[in-house]
Amino acid sequence: MSLAADSPVPSSSSDDLAAFLDAELDTASDASADREEVAEVEESDVGDEGDYDLDLKRVKRRKVELSEGIINLQSSSSQEESAEVSGGSSSPKNTMCPHPGVYAGMCMKCGQKVDDETGVPFGYIHKNLRLANDEVARLRDKDLKNLLRHRKLYLVLDLDHTLLNSSRLADITAEEGYLHDQRDALPDTLKSSLFRLGWMHMMTKLRPFVHTFLKEASNLFEMYIYTMGERPYALEMAKLLDPGDIYFNSRIIAQGDCTTRHQKGLDVVLGQESAVLILDDTEAVWGKHKENLILMERYHFFASSCKHFGFNCKSLSELRSDESETDGQLATVLKILQRVHSLFFDEGRKDDLEDQDVRQVLKTVRKEVLRDCKIVFTHVFPTNFPAEHHQLWKMAEQLGATCSTKLDASVTHVVSMDAGTDKSRWAVQEKKFLVHPRWIEASNYLWQKQPEENFPVTPANSK
Repeated sequence: MSLAADSPVPSSSSDDLAAFLDAELDTASDASADREEVAEVEESDVGDEGDYDLDLKRVKRRKVELSEGIINLQSSSSQEESAEVSGGSSSPKNTMCPHPGVYAGMCMKCGQKVDDETGVPFGYIHKNLRLANDEVARLRDKDLKNLLRHRKLYLVLDLDHTLLNSSRLADITAEEGYLHDQRDALPDTLKSSLFRLGWMHMMTKLRPFVHTFLKEASNLFEMYIYTMGERPYALEMAKLLDPGDIYFNSRIIAQGDCTTRHQKGLDVVLGQESAVLILDDTEAVWGKHKENLILMERYHFFASSCKHFGFNCKSLSELRSDESETDGQLATVLKILQRVHSLFFDEGRKDDLEDQDVRQVLKTVRKEVLRDCKIVFTHVFPTNFPAEHHQLWKMAEQLGATCSTKLDASVTHVVSMDAGTDKSRWAVQEKKFLVHPRWIEASNYLWQKQPEENFPVTPANSK
């Protein structure tokens, strides 16, 4: 099945390559294929849906270049065949080919067989496709220029616990039985976002606000799905999130596409790192790209999800509750994405857009959260542990706070897990804020300083 034809509005380099490869395969058996055939492919790929004038112009410009590439490939292949028939050697042009892309063992440019498996695999675009590092850089540079003209950036989205929550049917508890036993009686908002996938023996719940989030974010970003789940699961979740195939097209990256075990990387994303933002609930998998990451509060709708992460509490489904549409995590993060986008494309900035770095913009926005706060920790870190290396210390600094180990009049907050420590008592005596560590975590997830009174500290020996 053609990836390009499946995408009603292809708009990224990955979709262009998919179209190129499809055209290659279509013309391989017919050396007389010409530009008119490529034009027919172009028309069938685009379709009639939606108002996407800017994206269509971008696609058409690329398709012309693709058609020229196809004709050049046919010409070089014919020359190679002629050289073989006449007994001559292949031309210097072919022998010097840098092999920018290899598909099924054949160079996409010169048609030669290539046994070397260097470069980066892009199996989610086309199976057995590898691109040389120089070609990846070229495509990224070209796509960034086009994307910036449309005032867009890249957004990489995790699935599980970020956009949705899934559970095996066998793990549904008795208290959650109403989800399938009483489906007709469920509220409309729950019924429309809950899916029983019998053939996968699974139930999936979409996070509140997700459809509005995707619609609004698509105006500002070119979006990828990137999950550590298997490809069949990723494709099925994409259908639930994007039933019209409007937002993601072929940009769905699964576990098998990762180049490092148990790690996600932007090496398989055809977007410049300086223009990519990531939403994910797990920081550890983005070892090389934490500066691009907006860490999401995990969405635990099902009991199995709470159990998996060690929470001894009832899940949202067991409580017959859910996140808020208007004040939940996705609604909050959408505002942050809009602000970062606005600052990046601020017309008052003198920098060239191509020299901008969205990671620096994200840092600026993050530092506004706890600006003007000076924090001292007590009874939070393990004994003899370097305080400045602790995750909470680093998180507070990233949020714009100043952290210290010593008390003085400039301290605004004492973060403690025990109201009985000397520093905790000092905070009370000096009328400083005494807060639980969760205050920092909540401010981090909600991108706004939270009311201190909501995070009280009790003595360690209290019950």
